[in-house]
Amino acid sequence: MALRFKKPGPLGRHFIKEWRKYRGLSQDTLADLLGISKATLSRIENRRIPYGQGFLEACAETLLCTTADLLMRNPLTPDPIWSIWEQIPPTERPRAIEVLKAFRRTGT
Repeated sequence: MALRFKKPGPLGRHFIKEWRKYRGLSQDTLADLLGISKATLSRIENRRIPYGQGFLEACAETLLCTTADLLMRNPLTPDPIWSIWEQIPPTERPRAIEVLKAFRRTGT
């Protein structure tokens, strides 16, 4: 009788592949920078195997983003609100918040 291995279930959503592409890196290059094989990176990107906190931190550092970015933000989305926010000078952000609050109140 042949052994059957249960296919791993879906792992949590992440945007590692999108951040890699956003930074213009190939799987080979990112894998080399992280000290892992291309096959391992591919499996992580395609959610076939899980990753650890150490991998996530090293990946974020290499891709010049935060670990939260890798888990929550798709950098390939056109004009995501977080990228617009980051372009607003810190001194103007309180004003931007007030504009957004006014927009929410009026719905216009």
